[in-house]
Amino acid sequence: MKLKKMIFMAGKFRDDLRSLKERYALPDDMHSATLGHYYFIFREERLNAGKDQALIKKFDANGIPINKTYIDVTDKDYVYFPISIGQMGLAVFHTWLESGAEEDRLRFLKFVDWFYDNAEISKEKGARWMTDVRLPQYQNPGPWQSAFSQSRGLSILLRGYQLTGDERYADLAEQALKPFTLPVSEGGVTSYTEWGPFYEEYTATVPTMVLNGKIFALCGLHEFTRVFPEHALAGRLFDDGLETLEKVLPEYDLGFWSRYNLCRAPWHPEIDPATIAYQRLHVNQLTMLHRLTGRAIFKRYADIFREQDTLLNALRMYRIKFKALKKIGRL
Repeated sequence: MKLKKMIFMAGKFRDDLRSLKERYALPDDMHSATLGHYYFIFREERLNAGKDQALIKKFDANGIPINKTYIDVTDKDYVYFPISIGQMGLAVFHTWLESGAEEDRLRFLKFVDWFYDNAEISKEKGARWMTDVRLPQYQNPGPWQSAFSQSRGLSILLRGYQLTGDERYADLAEQALKPFTLPVSEGGVTSYTEWGPFYEEYTATVPTMVLNGKIFALCGLHEFTRVFPEHALAGRLFDDGLETLEKVLPEYDLGFWSRYNLCRAPWHPEIDPATIAYQRLHVNQLTMLHRLTGRAIFKRYADIFREQDTLLNALRMYRIKFKALKKIGRL
């Protein structure tokens, strides 16, 4: 098993070194009430080739992707992963925007129906998309809820609503806001931190605070405010989440590189730096947020993280990353 992990991680490092400087192109329009391109332009051909979601390994009869589980999961080989499903769905939507083909529109609606049919709904917790797999690195036995998954559900359902006029999709999207109002301990997706509410990609008994997941979570909330600008809860959730991000962002700067997360659990590495791909994704995301909001802090840290992206700094990061991976059992 140790050799298998070493081979797996060697492949990950190889792919990391090949990562693009600008991972995703940004759209011109981020504010219209009609949702067109997502905040990052996902391409089907890249996803199908495993370049943006390497763990997508097969598809079901409806074209819904199924992920291979990560190397430290031994009790399950494949899993429906809402985050990946949402990204592929948005890529299909982008294909439809460019082709206008009815075939592509119908393919996208299969993703809308997947999110509609697979929501776990309750009065207390609203609508959630659970991922039925363990998270060994965060000691969550699964299934687990995620603000990132919630955001993907919002983005897909709202586009389905605008394409079809079917109110069921809008109603479910509204129910999907509720987990943002609940702490993780009560089945929600929010950690209440010293900086404010942090929307968690990976939920655990302690805050994990993954930076890229937090930013993606904000995207779905912002799209809800675009479609329903008078919706007070959605507006407050986006504004509160953005304010938290502004306050906490300096904590992710290591001086030479960015952190992947701010998990401070005793069983987690003290420093878990971003890989090269995530360093560049952070730049991509912060550039987008500056364009979206006009707030100077996002441009400042996009510039800082971009300037840190040198070979010497990457080698320094890898020395720390190696220790981090050993502590969480991935090496």
